[in-house]
Amino acid sequence: MSAVEKAFHGLRHMIGTGRLGPGERIPPEGELCEELGVSRGSLREAVRMLAALGVIEPRHGSGTYVSQLRPQDVIGSLSLTLELLPLSGLLEVYEIRRVLEAHVAAQAAARCTPETVDTLFALIEDMEATTDPTKASELDHRFHAEIARVGGNPTLATLLAVFRARSRKYQVFTLPEGPELRRKSDDDHRVLATAIADHDPVAAAGAAQAHVAQTERWLRAFMPPVEEVGGAD
Repeated sequence: MSAVEKAFHGLRHMIGTGRLGPGERIPPEGELCEELGVSRGSLREAVRMLAALGVIEPRHGSGTYVSQLRPQDVIGSLSLTLELLPLSGLLEVYEIRRVLEAHVAAQAAARCTPETVDTLFALIEDMEATTDPTKASELDHRFHAEIARVGGNPTLATLLAVFRARSRKYQVFTLPEGPELRRKSDDDHRVLATAIADHDPVAAAGAAQAHVAQTERWLRAFMPPVEEVGGAD
């Protein structure tokens, strides 16, 4: 184990065991270096690594603190590594997405308000009206993000946003088959939004799962085995 790894795991242990809690200032460099048996340079590199993961917050002129460790913030840091996944790895993630998107859709169907329904159908209409793939992708993200938000679990919403961000690197709608794929995707959105509007959790879960599965099939069928293009929803 390198000195940086030793410092990283030492700090992580202090936080994980509760010795350093959310919002607490970490001890001075000198004390930590002596306790962990590492140099200041190794400790600082470990702090930078934990900061990138959203676990530690360096504050200029004040010191370094443990973050609030909100689950959605820590989950959001997954984007740093998920962005590196090749298509084969992303397709494995889709099995998780199918389960989670179905769950949040069912929750949204149980909890939605008329305002939510209006928002979802307005986004669908905007998606159907635009010919700009980038705008369509952004509207698609907002549609699914709204469903996740209404589902009521910020951590799940963040995790799904991370998954979708990686998926959007693949622009299947710009392919020759794109217009037909767009029509099928728009139809899927209407089925999902209608199930939510009807307060039907079972139908909403089924529609969400089928929609994600369809996108997965498109990626398998149309995307190259080696990453060449940069999103499906």
